[in-house]
Amino acid sequence: MADFEFPHIPYDPQQYPENEMAARADSFYALLNSRRSLRFFNERAVPEDLMQTLILTAGTAPSGANKQPWTFCLVGNPEIKKQIRIAAEEEEFASYNGRMTEEWLRDLAPLGTDWRKPFLEIAPWLIVVFKRNFEFDGAQKRKNYYVQESVGLACGMLIAAIHNAGLVALTHTPSPMDFLTKILGRPDNERPFLLIPVGYAAEDATVPDIQRKPLEEICVTYR
Repeated sequence: MADFEFPHIPYDPQQYPENEMAARADSFYALLNSRRSLRFFNERAVPEDLMQTLILTAGTAPSGANKQPWTFCLVGNPEIKKQIRIAAEEEEFASYNGRMTEEWLRDLAPLGTDWRKPFLEIAPWLIVVFKRNFEFDGAQKRKNYYVQESVGLACGMLIAAIHNAGLVALTHTPSPMDFLTKILGRPDNERPFLLIPVGYAAEDATVPDIQRKPLEEICVTYR
């Protein structure tokens, strides 16, 4: 066997009888199929240690060369959330009033979104995800690999973990997002990737009545 910088250790993954595998898969699908992106939050507090566990779960995602090129900024400070909302709404107002194409605006219209983002202050927590394009090794830069793909995988696992915990979230991408780097004082090797408000759903929360694509539209099988 080849020599590795990291010693290889035995790994014995959990296995199940086929009927139990199917039941677990069905149950997990039903859980995640009930997930919805939400814009209406309750101010009810969410424990910080719970949020940290959700972020640890995201950190189990696979990454190129195991570089784990992500930083999750957990923001609960009301003043910082206010700064983020003001800056995000400035960018969103510009997008809705000139940057977006007519086609883009037509596609968004049925969802009822606009430039106003009150949830950025109402949600008890914001998770700001940064991608790390490289690492500093003294004065040298060390490249990270498949950064976009790796951080995307971590965000997907984070969203699943949030839903599994009984909380709601929204994947928010104001564009451009450089204001997040400035507000949070992040280093030069990080770039904002995603802004995720997290909390409990408001009692009168609603979501658009949309449907997910059926299996035959998303899966092509080769036997």
